[in-house]
Amino acid sequence: MIRTNPLYAIIKTMHPILFRFGPLTIHTYGFLVATGFLLGLVLAVRHARDEGISSNRIVDLGFYILLAAIIGSRLFFIIINAGYYIKNPLDIFKIWKGGLVFYGGVLLAVPTAIWYVKKNGFNICRTADVIAPSIAIGHALGRLGCFFAGCCYGKSAESLPWAVTFTDPESLAQIGVPLHPTQLYESAGEFVNFLILITLRKYKSFNGQLFITYLLFYSSLRFIVEFFRGDVNRGFIIPQLSVSQGISALMFLVAAIGFIILKRRNLQTKPS
Repeated sequence: MIRTNPLYAIIKTMHPILFRFGPLTIHTYGFLVATGFLLGLVLAVRHARDEGISSNRIVDLGFYILLAAIIGSRLFFIIINAGYYIKNPLDIFKIWKGGLVFYGGVLLAVPTAIWYVKKNGFNICRTADVIAPSIAIGHALGRLGCFFAGCCYGKSAESLPWAVTFTDPESLAQIGVPLHPTQLYESAGEFVNFLILITLRKYKSFNGQLFITYLLFYSSLRFIVEFFRGDVNRGFIIPQLSVSQGISALMFLVAAIGFIILKRRNLQTKPS
């Protein structure tokens, strides 16, 4: 029996497939990811102009980051689930069925971005601040895409008033079981992150502050949300600690150290 709840009426009208037109299939996940990327790119271009950075270079940087993020996030998922993909090698290319790990994208996108920024003689911290809000809003929309696709779904939550029940047979989530809407938890958190960053942008005291704030907030958010995730194929360090939680803890530590270093450097360079 499928239980009703406040979000069920929404869920039953949602579909992983946005529309089909002959042989053309548009997945809702891909549409929202693309929308998030384009919105983030527009915002980054606007912020770049305010900072005196070439908007054309920011557009190029955005596409380098996108390509690196897709490759990195897919490779990370494949490595974690190597046993399955060794037996099913053609499934490596079926990204519309889920299997993109955000942190895998970060691990490849960050060095790619640093390479591009250095190559063009930009200030790394200043450029990172330009794109930080864009990453947050793009990720927020991307997680909504996860929600429609059913990937990154939550644990069973029978008694939770806001639990969601997926009914579409093409959904990647468990069907007919009330679940934690972990995709919405993370999406909402990233929208909050975005609002914090665009507000802080007016008051930042040193270059790099926005990007480090993004890392501190997101790593904390992801660490918490992981406790409610129900998809077990994302990899674990130990039974109660996922790979993403380990990376989150490390990211938070590195970001906290970076914040202290940049803050002190800023104080030392200020005229007395």
